[in-house]
Amino acid sequence: MRAGTMRHDATILVIEDDADIRRLLVSALVGQGYQVQAVASGQEGLRCLPDCAPVLLLVDLGLPDIDGAELVRSLRQQTAAPIIIVSARQMEAEKVAALDAGADDFVTKPFGMPELQARVRAHLRRRGSEQAEPVTVVAFGDVLLDLQRHLVQRAGQPVHLTPTEFKLLETLATSEGKVLTHRELLRRVWGVGYLERTHYLRIHMAHLRGKLEANPTQPRHFLTETGIGYRFQA
Repeated sequence: MRAGTMRHDATILVIEDDADIRRLLVSALVGQGYQVQAVASGQEGLRCLPDCAPVLLLVDLGLPDIDGAELVRSLRQQTAAPIIIVSARQMEAEKVAALDAGADDFVTKPFGMPELQARVRAHLRRRGSEQAEPVTVVAFGDVLLDLQRHLVQRAGQPVHLTPTEFKLLETLATSEGKVLTHRELLRRVWGVGYLERTHYLRIHMAHLRGKLEANPTQPRHFLTETGIGYRFQA
């Protein structure tokens, strides 16, 4: 194994019908020290899921045998592991459907392998933190968020957030690196009766950026996924 790589005992499951891309993904992940199980169809992925027990899945949306969102939904019913969509499909509606079905993130083809590897590492770190203990304190920039004490400080000074702003911040910060769709955020912060009120989300996100970003017009932590939702990055 090359110097600087880590050995991983758990498996990443790749579900990709394009043989060239499948080989590329396997080679890159194995080179990083991961064990990889790769299959060419959604049904194969579902069949091997119980035995390989992956810690993360890379899933193509354009499989020949099953709709992408349907596959993600079926996978999510059987595993809590992070699911990263790797797809050439550009339609925002398809990405939103997959994310709403339970996917955690997406990378659009063609993609840079360093970016994909970084996403994999980030989701595995977050997954490991969730299993170790619940997140109670989040630090980003000059901001400290203490969930237990319901406290937000910036540069050591308290920041006043409304209850809705705090709930939105908590929802984003405890899902670091994960793309949360507009509907998912509206459901979790406001409730199921507000799923179409996307203007609520835009207004409150602007408030959070204004209070917590060094430059609200060029946010580093509250990132927009255009037409899809938001991602928090500490």
